[in-house]
Amino acid sequence: MDGVINIDYICGAFLLKFNNNKYYNMDRRNFIRNVSIAGGAMAISGNAAFTTMAADGESLPLQQMRQMQSDEPWFNKAMRWAQVAFVENDPEKYDRQFWVDYFKKAHIDGVLLSAGGIVANYPTQIPLHHRSDWLGDKDILGDLIAECRKMEMTVVLRTDPHAVRQDVCDAHPEYIAVTADGQKRRHWARTDLWVTCALGPYNFEFMTEVHKEIMQRYMPEGIFSNRWAGHGVCYCDSCKKLFKAATGLNLPKNTNRLDPVYQKWNDWQTDRLKELWFLWDAEIRKIKPTARFIPNGFPDRMLTGKYSDFFFADQQGRRGQSLPWENARGAKELRASLGLKPLIGIFSVGLEEEFRWKDSVQTDAELRIWVAEGTANGMKPCFVKFGAHVLDTRWMDTIAAVYQNYYKSERYLRNTASMSRIGVVFSQQTSRRYGGESWQQNSNQHGMGMYHALVEGSIPFDMVNDQMMDTEGLKQYKLLILPNIAALSDAQCDQLRAFVGAGGSIVATYETSLYDENGKRRADFGLKDLIGASFDNAVEGPMRNSYLKLKKDASGAFHPALQGLENAYRIINTIYNVKVKPLDQSLPSPVTLVPTYPDLPMEDVYPRIEETDIRELYLRQVGKGRVAYFPVDIDRTFWQLMADDHARLLRSTIDWALNEDPVVDVKCQGVMDVAVWRQKDSMTVHLVNLTNPMMMKGPFRDIFPVDATVDIQIPDNSSVKAVKLLFCGKTPQYSIRGNRVSLYVPQVPDHEIVAIDLT
Repeated sequence: MDGVINIDYICGAFLLKFNNNKYYNMDRRNFIRNVSIAGGAMAISGNAAFTTMAADGESLPLQQMRQMQSDEPWFNKAMRWAQVAFVENDPEKYDRQFWVDYFKKAHIDGVLLSAGGIVANYPTQIPLHHRSDWLGDKDILGDLIAECRKMEMTVVLRTDPHAVRQDVCDAHPEYIAVTADGQKRRHWARTDLWVTCALGPYNFEFMTEVHKEIMQRYMPEGIFSNRWAGHGVCYCDSCKKLFKAATGLNLPKNTNRLDPVYQKWNDWQTDRLKELWFLWDAEIRKIKPTARFIPNGFPDRMLTGKYSDFFFADQQGRRGQSLPWENARGAKELRASLGLKPLIGIFSVGLEEEFRWKDSVQTDAELRIWVAEGTANGMKPCFVKFGAHVLDTRWMDTIAAVYQNYYKSERYLRNTASMSRIGVVFSQQTSRRYGGESWQQNSNQHGMGMYHALVEGSIPFDMVNDQMMDTEGLKQYKLLILPNIAALSDAQCDQLRAFVGAGGSIVATYETSLYDENGKRRADFGLKDLIGASFDNAVEGPMRNSYLKLKKDASGAFHPALQGLENAYRIINTIYNVKVKPLDQSLPSPVTLVPTYPDLPMEDVYPRIEETDIRELYLRQVGKGRVAYFPVDIDRTFWQLMADDHARLLRSTIDWALNEDPVVDVKCQGVMDVAVWRQKDSMTVHLVNLTNPMMMKGPFRDIFPVDATVDIQIPDNSSVKAVKLLFCGKTPQYSIRGNRVSLYVPQVPDHEIVAIDLT
């Protein structure tokens, strides 16, 4: 068979095309010596990764390498990542083959390697760019990149521009950050180093040249910068001048988030970092048009989603009393603006506690749960090892086993859509503009409490950015939950009205919509017509020894929002209560206030007022939608007290508001975090088992398997072809009833995926 071969050299790679079929990428080091056609096949000799390509475009690689198609961008390909964070003495100690062998064992197809900035791990030619004192004539970066290219791995290189040595400070004092008292800023962890100004000439000039040199030498797919955004307000001459020119103001003297000048600085910092991001990205693309600059974090989630094609989420592990689901929450919040753009979850194999034991090793169970939570919620895992010379290897088999499972299940991890019908709104606007009053402290705990209540109920849900509540952004959801989303613009309130008008439902708490987008209190709730209540100009609390009375309706039945609490009569109240007046006295009144009464002496502990008509839960039917409003901080109080009655009341109210069968219903004796996804020809339900005595304060010591019964709604116009349990490798028995499939999943360890092939 005759054919036409096209060969191009683009951005450091050979791109081959045979008869207009697929492209294949080979690193520039793998020079092609000869190409010939014989017997209907194309043969390639030289150092290339391929021996033959059939005329139909299928390749027969020497090693088991994946095809790289020109119509798929690089950032969609790699599914399992490794970050090797070189330390300065690694050139003397580390074993390149050790990492090559491990990459193969774990089926790693993407790497993030430390290149330059604070230390250059290659023979840099840029003056003042500190070359590792152990490097000599070596190029440990280039050597490892070459090995990764042979395995057709995606390569992203890391820089860290946040600190410099004395010679840089002496030559360019304008590069150094300045404290509020006018002193150049010493590094907090190593006092012989200086902290750089992120918004001035060091990043805009010096690091731009570093990034250009790295790109020209190694042609990576992208450059990722750690600690690139600065460490608070810098008072250097450059920042003073630039901030004054942009705002007409002097730099803020404090970091009170409600101070108008500090808010202006926050906005200016975001604009300046965006300018820096775009500068580095443009310079990188001049050298390799397909490459990207990837910032480690950005102050504005909306801009992150708008301008990123690919993102690393640097959520390395638990710290203090953080919960294992916080990795999932971070993933959900990023996906709220990124959509299904590739999101890589960086996790550390070492402890992430305050005292920074970077050479430590996490327990196997803690690593497995943290990675499972990220992967179940749409992240691709990326372990980070600080220092390439490994002393404690206990983590390696654990991560290899996890990655091997993901490799075998790869097609079921290429998600095309979330199938969750519930969205929990989060708001950077509220977190930045709201607060200051005694009853508004710890306002982040409203979201934490609501999140935890949903996880305990095994309810799948997404996070929704309050800046993306237009019709398109909300089209998949039946229910929105607003955990004290206090600051909302008139336009956002209108978007929520339109959502309910189209048949959507809402559950809101506390001071939701009482403030505008700038944090200014309104005369009344922006959503008073939806929630059915008007602000009565006060917030009461903290309330001691107060209760919520649970009441039957006129027919003698309990409202569905009280399911599971029918025998309680009353439950503990929350800590704060927004005083409101009903707009419609005919609304249901299943929960009313029992006011505070003495808790000492013991003889006086009895309610002075047994009965009130003060509603603590407003329930309304609005067209085809439903609205529930708690004028109390039930979500924040649940987070602080973990009272089961509050969780039950929240979940039963959510069930009532949803008003449809759940997309997934999971029953288990434990805590199972659930996520549900659609793929091209399948759907998956992720079960992450958080049942553990160390759930509320890590690390996990062990895994405690739990049985689960799972009932799943099948998408319209689809039928079940097969059901699999991906990680245990078993084919379960299942039953189909209408558009639902039910099965029993025994002994879920850390993570199991129910995969349903669809016709």
